[in-house]
Amino acid sequence: MIKSKVVEELAKKANTTKVAVKEVVDLFLTEIKEALARGEKVVISGFGTYRTTMVKKKEVVVPGTKTRVTVKPHRAVRFSPGKSLKKAVK
Repeated sequence: MIKSKVVEELAKKANTTKVAVKEVVDLFLTEIKEALARGEKVVISGFGTYRTTMVKKKEVVVPGTKTRVTVKPHRAVRFSPGKSLKKAVK
């Protein structure tokens, strides 16, 4: 499902405009992004947890050219689903 579809469904269920829902969704996602950029963990009860981890320097093989490339150390976002989300997906 893409963001515009989420906005459309939420607008129907909340009986409000798509513009208002899009603004709220954008603010929500911005807050998550800013918290992760600060290195904070984001916990959404009943859904899951977003956190950042450090990825060490490593060598990888580029599939198309078979050349070896060194990936610099960087932070990456990880998501751990909550119990209710795992149960709903099963």
